[in-house]
Amino acid sequence: QVQVVESGGGLVQAGGSLRLSCAASGSIFNIISMGWYRQAPGQQRELVATISSGGSTGYADSVKGRFTISRDNAKNMLYLQMNSLNPEDTAVYYCRVRKINDIFWGQGTQVTVSS
Repeated sequence: QVQVVESGGGLVQAGGSLRLSCAASGSIFNIISMGWYRQAPGQQRELVATISSGGSTGYADSVKGRFTISRDNAKNMLYLQMNSLNPEDTAVYYCRVRKINDIFWGQGTQVTVSS
């Protein structure tokens, strides 16, 4: 099992920045990738950004150029730097850890962007 805990959400004005953190613990070997997803009210959960074990990154078109995903393998931490936030970024943000045969999710952290 992998325990996943997100932090860093909050309320920010449009144009502002936030940095989300995700701490992974437990059976943290053989992790293929880690990523950030988000779910707005009444909408499906969607991919925001991913990073592979080798460091390759991928982003949703809506966040390219504004968000940056990074990881600290030594600390088993995942980060999401979010800049130029807009109200459409308001959602619960989830950290996902993918292993060969399992996927683990955190409980989510709320990000609210006011106009």
